[in-house]
Amino acid sequence: MEKLFLKHLWLLWQWELSDLPRVTQLVKAVVLDPSNGFNMDRNLTKPDVQKLVKLCVDRLLDKKNPSLNTIKMQVYFDMNYTNRGEFLDEHHRVLESRLSIVSREITDNRARSREELESLYRKIVSYILLRSGLGSPTDIKVVREATAALQSVFPQSELGTFLSLSKKDKERQLKELTMIVTGIRLFNKDCGKGGEGIDDLPAILNEAIPATTQHIDIQLQTSQEQAYRYTAILEKASENPLKMKDLEPFMIKEALFNLRQYEVFLNIILSDIITCAQEVEMMIKQLAAQMEQLKMTVQAKTAVPTSQVYPVFIALSGLWSSFQDETVLLSVLSNLTTHLGPFLGSHEELFSEQIIQNYLEEVEIKTDVFRIKESMGTRVNVGDFKKVDWLFPETTANFDKLPIQYRGFCGYTLAVTDGLLLPGNPTIGILKHKDRYYTFNSKEAAYAFADNPNKYIEMIGEKAKKSAELIQLLELHQQFETVIPYSQANLRQKLTHSVQTNLSHMRRENSTQVYLLKSTGTQTKKENGSRVPRPQIYIAGLRGNCAASRHAVKVNLTRAVDET
Repeated sequence: MEKLFLKHLWLLWQWELSDLPRVTQLVKAVVLDPSNGFNMDRNLTKPDVQKLVKLCVDRLLDKKNPSLNTIKMQVYFDMNYTNRGEFLDEHHRVLESRLSIVSREITDNRARSREELESLYRKIVSYILLRSGLGSPTDIKVVREATAALQSVFPQSELGTFLSLSKKDKERQLKELTMIVTGIRLFNKDCGKGGEGIDDLPAILNEAIPATTQHIDIQLQTSQEQAYRYTAILEKASENPLKMKDLEPFMIKEALFNLRQYEVFLNIILSDIITCAQEVEMMIKQLAAQMEQLKMTVQAKTAVPTSQVYPVFIALSGLWSSFQDETVLLSVLSNLTTHLGPFLGSHEELFSEQIIQNYLEEVEIKTDVFRIKESMGTRVNVGDFKKVDWLFPETTANFDKLPIQYRGFCGYTLAVTDGLLLPGNPTIGILKHKDRYYTFNSKEAAYAFADNPNKYIEMIGEKAKKSAELIQLLELHQQFETVIPYSQANLRQKLTHSVQTNLSHMRRENSTQVYLLKSTGTQTKKENGSRVPRPQIYIAGLRGNCAASRHAVKVNLTRAVDET
């Protein structure tokens, strides 16, 4: 028995080393499940720990369980997805950190000889190319073009003035030179006189965005069609408890949660890509306007005041940098979509198409849109309630932007059935309860839920304990924040707190030898000092005329600072 436990513990520990967040999520799911019998009001005993490890390992080894795949999907998404603003901030921070070494080599340079100055100038050209992202510093044609553009605004003869600047001023000038040179190269490319190594990002994005959107739409449609079939089967089986019992081995409910979570993530990604498309469309118009303004300013003139063209070059550089940001963001979102697919698992291994078709006999498959249309025209009667707040489109500002609970699924149906997820219809009426908003798929469901909201909220919480993937799918983190502190952790940066346990103390400790710096000093040739004269008191009249009166005379040679 002891050897078996150690084997289970070893498997769990090995998995933890490779994926700590998923193990934590899995342990949470096992502990919360009431059927496992863990008492969360007391510390785990040794038998409890052994039982927990065995249950976790059993879940890990169950490769066909859709519930485990859903939890893996949730953790993967949390660790790899961030909203648009945070992603761009992080992307810019990484770029700055990568350029810091090159920038430091330039700002700390103390070139004196001709060869050193030429080397410094080449480093500035390389820095400009790396920062702008317009071509490789190893491409001779690109380097020549960038050097020519730089010499037109910053000739090598000005390096002496550059070296005399402070470090911050040097960094500022490097960034400004990068933007001006980038603008010059972009303008030359548009005029057909250069642009070596510069990709046509607007054209690339115009082609890539529709392709990515179409791919996600196909994935979304496929998963939704499968979810509608599972929903129809569960809805029919909910009328007969015996049929629900027959469906348990096939885990259709868990498979439905898996598909719905996948659908939620795809919609989040799709929303970001739509925002990306809108930004690109706006920037393309701005780019065309900036180019036209430059052409009107320059025309056939041999010399143009820098005050007129430099700001436009800088604006061009900023626009192109935004195009680069959108390209990177689109690539990340596309890769994220691709990596979410394997977490759907193989539903065919659980139930073949023949089994699905057998359960779908005499069953109508309804889409979410069709279900909402069915309930259109019905709404709750506010007069039937005394102390209940109902919200409607015509009486509520920003009605369509209200944060609906359970991701818009009907709370009543979810509570009274075994995990049936039906979309709520806001036009029936949105119930406001304790500053939270709930929608329902029928008028009857709305009346029943409003009669005792706390009861059904508690029932949904109990279902989430049995199926921990519902916590994130239905956004129940606040309901479980007292027992799941990990739900508030930033999985993407793994900002968690370590805790010493009976097992973790066995890990090997490392130590390093530290050599303290030697105390040093300097010796001067001689020591000098100064003595401040002290006041002296003399008695006058001791010599000469004895009849003269004697008196004390105080002599103070110290002088005030303003007298020196």
